[in-house]
Amino acid sequence: MKQQILTMLDLQDAMNTKVNANWREQNFPWYRAIWVECAELMEHHGWKWWKKQNPDRDQVKLELVDIWHFGLSILLLKGDSLEQIASQVESQIQLAPPVSHFAEDLEVFTLATLQSRDFDVALFARLMAGIDLSFDELYSRYVGKNVLNMFRQDQGYQQGTYHKTWQGREDNEHLVEILNELDRASHSFSDDVYRSLEVRYRALTDS
Repeated sequence: MKQQILTMLDLQDAMNTKVNANWREQNFPWYRAIWVECAELMEHHGWKWWKKQNPDRDQVKLELVDIWHFGLSILLLKGDSLEQIASQVESQIQLAPPVSHFAEDLEVFTLATLQSRDFDVALFARLMAGIDLSFDELYSRYVGKNVLNMFRQDQGYQQGTYHKTWQGREDNEHLVEILNELDRASHSFSDDVYRSLEVRYRALTDS
């Protein structure tokens, strides 16, 4: 787990730097991004008592992954070394409170975020448990999305030259296949994802 956390911290720093080279000095309101994502997550989970709603578990997990991006950014700003942050995150995940009612657990996490303007890893881990999102799945989903975002930028996403659809299928679909093919425990997992995207993109767009 610790190695996976270190990998994600490196990837988050790289992505933030790609967006803004001086991101650490910009004082972006990362906590605000988190609570807005919490509201979007609640919509996917369902909260309207006057109509039938079934939680969209996959979308809920995707929103948690987005929250994780912003949470890692907050942790990176604390000034600790990556080793220290990874150790703290690993221990805090083990301290997750027992799961109660998911919607109420989400509200507790959101309130803690607003009050502290910080990222409570233990409360986040309770949300993971409440939707059956394992750490390995969080890791693979996070790395996949992060690397795909990087790949899109490198292939001209901002300039409008990148094609998201490869032979009738969106790049997200190709990503899912790639993630299922690779060793998620490998130290080179993120590099392997990028290389696989590159190989597949070239083969499918050049044909």
